[in-house]
Amino acid sequence: MKETICTIPVNDIFSPKDGCPICRMEAMLEEQYVAFITGDAMMEPNIRIETNKKGFCHRHFFKMFENGQKLPNALILESHLQEIIDNFMPKKLGGKPDKKALAGIREELDSCYVCDRIESDMRHFMRTVFVEWHRNEEFRKMYNSQPFICLKHYLFVTEAAMRKDGVPSKYLSDFCAETAALTKNYLVSLKGDITHFCSMFDYRSQGKEWGSSKDAVERSIEFLTGEKPRQVKNC
Repeated sequence: MKETICTIPVNDIFSPKDGCPICRMEAMLEEQYVAFITGDAMMEPNIRIETNKKGFCHRHFFKMFENGQKLPNALILESHLQEIIDNFMPKKLGGKPDKKALAGIREELDSCYVCDRIESDMRHFMRTVFVEWHRNEEFRKMYNSQPFICLKHYLFVTEAAMRKDGVPSKYLSDFCAETAALTKNYLVSLKGDITHFCSMFDYRSQGKEWGSSKDAVERSIEFLTGEKPRQVKNC
């Protein structure tokens, strides 16, 4: 397949046949942005203005803390906390709460700089995916040979494909059908494995083989959430 500066990252994401490719895309971007925000970016005024305003979700605060040293996190938090004090806390205590300030707190709690950057970049990547899918037969085969697209990213991909900048209308039906097949076929297989897993705890199944059901719980959680579960105790 002929590669360009735009298609190389997409080809790298879809080349492996291991789990959901859109999960790989999201994980790659998340790793890059967490490293970016706890690195030199924390000293860039334009970035700090955005992070002060948006803050971070629990997941990305945790990953930033886990990834970086305490000082970069402290510097980011210092100005972000001051932003909250200046914009959302009452100047004087007493009296009725400011509804506008409360709405601002709710908006801030629901926002995350890293989530927004990941979503923006993923939409950009998907536009390249859509172009390659309908123009490049080799990429289309690579796309269709993925093990599955998880439920979370099935929704994301399908909705992105239906946008004005998504898949051209003449190809949309085929793209959505092939994407749905990646999700549904795996989902049906997964349901079968979960059913078999449950049946193995019935005394009538004594001596039967677990087959591919042994890790069905872990794979189901990964399919439904887009993330591999942490190790749990065996039943």
